[in-house]
Amino acid sequence: MKPTSYEPNPALAWVYHRFFEHIGVDEAWAGRVREAESRGTVIYVLRNLSFVDFLALDYLTKRLHLPQVRFANDLGLWVLEPMGRGWLSALRSRTETDDIAHLRATLDGGHSAALFLKRPPSLLEPPPIARQRGGPALALPSRGKTEGDAYLRTVIEAQRQRETPILLVPQVFVWTRHADATKHNAVDALFGPREWPGKIRTVMQFLANWRHVTLRAGEPVDVRAFLEQELRENGGKSPGDDVLVRRLSYTLLRRLERERRGVLGPAKKPADRLRDQVVRSPRLQKIIRDMAGEGEAERRVLGFRALSMLREMEAQVDPNALRALDAACDQTIDRMYSGFEFDTEGLARVREAAKDGTLVLLPSHKSHIDYIILTRLFFRSNLPVPLVAAGDNLSFFPLGPILRRAGAYFIRRSFKGDRLYGAVVDAYMRRLLKDGWPLEFFLEGGRSRTGKLLPPKLGLLSIVVDAALGAKEGGSTRKVYFVPISIGYERVVEERAYVRELTGGEKQKEDVGGLLRAAESALGRYGRLNVQFGELLTLEGVLDEIDREASPSSKGGSGKPLTPARRRAMVTRLAYRVMNEINRVTAVTPGALVATALLTHGKRGIGHAELVAVCERIVRVLSGFDARFTPSLVENPKNPVVRRTAIREACELFLKAGHIEVHTPGDPVGEGRKGFPGPDAFYVVPDVARLSLDIAKNLVVHFFVSRAMIAIPLTARAAAEHTANGGAMDRALLAERAQALSKLFKYEFQFRADATFETIFTETLDAMEADGEILRDEAGNVRLGRSSEGRERVILHARVVRSFVEGYMIAARSLTALLKGPLSPKDLAKRAMNVGERMFLAGEIEAREAVSRPVVENAFLAFVDQGYLGRTDGKYILPESYATAETVRTIEARVSSYL
Repeated sequence: MKPTSYEPNPALAWVYHRFFEHIGVDEAWAGRVREAESRGTVIYVLRNLSFVDFLALDYLTKRLHLPQVRFANDLGLWVLEPMGRGWLSALRSRTETDDIAHLRATLDGGHSAALFLKRPPSLLEPPPIARQRGGPALALPSRGKTEGDAYLRTVIEAQRQRETPILLVPQVFVWTRHADATKHNAVDALFGPREWPGKIRTVMQFLANWRHVTLRAGEPVDVRAFLEQELRENGGKSPGDDVLVRRLSYTLLRRLERERRGVLGPAKKPADRLRDQVVRSPRLQKIIRDMAGEGEAERRVLGFRALSMLREMEAQVDPNALRALDAACDQTIDRMYSGFEFDTEGLARVREAAKDGTLVLLPSHKSHIDYIILTRLFFRSNLPVPLVAAGDNLSFFPLGPILRRAGAYFIRRSFKGDRLYGAVVDAYMRRLLKDGWPLEFFLEGGRSRTGKLLPPKLGLLSIVVDAALGAKEGGSTRKVYFVPISIGYERVVEERAYVRELTGGEKQKEDVGGLLRAAESALGRYGRLNVQFGELLTLEGVLDEIDREASPSSKGGSGKPLTPARRRAMVTRLAYRVMNEINRVTAVTPGALVATALLTHGKRGIGHAELVAVCERIVRVLSGFDARFTPSLVENPKNPVVRRTAIREACELFLKAGHIEVHTPGDPVGEGRKGFPGPDAFYVVPDVARLSLDIAKNLVVHFFVSRAMIAIPLTARAAAEHTANGGAMDRALLAERAQALSKLFKYEFQFRADATFETIFTETLDAMEADGEILRDEAGNVRLGRSSEGRERVILHARVVRSFVEGYMIAARSLTALLKGPLSPKDLAKRAMNVGERMFLAGEIEAREAVSRPVVENAFLAFVDQGYLGRTDGKYILPESYATAETVRTIEARVSSYL
């Protein structure tokens, strides 16, 4: 029977209330301790002696009704005073032998204890003292630390004499976010290093960071299972208590360090030492020798140039700056966004991976806010903040120094023409990865202006893959995890600038003026933002996928040599797996849902009730695709029911931005009255606002693409035959049309790369039939489904991507400009924008968002692959077979036939 719980004295109770109630406790910690308690006796294990850790642990076990500590080794007696004043007199003359006996009695009674494994050394603190009862104080011989060996030996002996297990639960309190240092100074010698602080430094860290403490629990060690495993591994013979204690201590310290590293990341090196290691790296030195030849002076010059490049590039993470930036974000992010939703389960997976591996974060890139979001999320979640690759266009004052101290390192957009610079970037990223720093960069290269993902750029990814492979060859056991991340917005801050660029305007260079304009835009409301994490990928896993596809009977991991071709295939596969994962986990937001409904209903305006019905239909469709939904949109993701308030709030968001007009029938016309979203409202999207809504809609466009390749030919056939149920189309012809459309849109959308077109087409056709969207007869003909719900779904698939088809029509018609001679891509795109504007005003196309510069530029790339366009001297030309006005018109006719 457990003894009655003790209560702290008034002074200690005040300390508990004042300093420890702010400790944010991860429910996983309490759950892990409770699970251990259900199995046996819990012993809390802490790495280094700290009375502050003990007091915090004592407070938390009381607050959360967890097993309470009845013994703690090596603490000063006044720390144990809250256990009752009777303890004070009883413990004044206790020896280590008495403490061991007390621990044994505690365990025999089934009570919990706290064990500190080490006592950190410092010059201002004397070595450990043992007091013999009635005798003089004796200095214990030690290596600078008091090991917990005697207490672990007692735990082992107690376990041998009982059936129920003793669970050693590692506990880590992190009182400072400053990373451990690889180089110690005089302060460390006096007060103990950060990772092994003495009493004085412990108090200093506590007072400076008590509001930001982090608590983690490691995987418990079942002492009974540990002993049984040791017996099995030694052929039924015990290896001896000394060996068992040493191995158990190592196991516990490793798990404690694992948890600590999961919070702080790798040890921080002095900046000059890191630069020296980068510049001296063998690969960089080889390139310097190749460029300089035999001249020593030339080598020194190139070495200094490399050092200068590194200084311009490097990150200088400062926890104090991170804290200040976090506080500043509280004043801006909260004003910009009405909520921040993130994938808690995904973040937990990332946290586990961070303990044993190195993270490479690969988020989508839609806004400059992306640079802040993950850093802020990791900082607040007590994870090591990533070092972020940022374009050197953001290194201007004052933004550059702020981002640099928040973990940004600045690199050029292109390394072409500067071999040395590329080698410095390679060496720097290799060193960061080898040291274990989490890295973050954007596979898309730049921000997406359209809302959908851009094709991946492989440059930085190839460097990181090389670094990971090199570390593995060098004997490193740490895995490298590639983490796909989707960052979603209902509205992006740069929306106006993006619309200007989409309609042909030039991109403006980032500067202080742009920073001030962005700060001014923070006064607006941009809805909610959300972060979703995809499946963590490894190089080994990607290689196994490639091997299994090459040889289906293979189990993967065949040990094939990594040839240059196989390595390139691995990098490419990894890039597209990441992009597919980002698309898969992208969460549907209220803004994206309402924007999709507003742009695809096909009428002049839409009433609120119909808008709700359309949104509910879209959610049913997306639910069938296993899409994720933000908590603000649906209550139960497994059975998604749209929140009506979410639709109204999205309409209010777009109304404030000027993206929709709200009309109430019966109100006088021309009096300047504005309606409000609600049951009586009708919504109309002004033509000039369609591009803004299209950015929101494109957040989810990828979900519809596969079925749209089938829906577009089917709806075109139905429209041509003027049949309500849809004209029948031969399966072979439908497959031909769908494949041609897929090839046309190869630069626009990302299609599956893990199966052949025929396999994907068949699977998609089967799924559409199962959902009642299509019918197939015995002859193999395909037509629209009979139910209105099924037909509406097919029409939805087609209308979601209709603007892209119309954009390619614009691009096709603009090719007539080449009849007069070659044009640069920039000039041809400018001509296409003018052509598109005329086509929209003349009513030849429906969607104003079709007049989009990225769309027509992608169309030109596809036309080159189709043979409609050629290139010479960096300019577009018409091939001889399409060099007349009549043949150019056939290109437009082929595209328009899909409508």
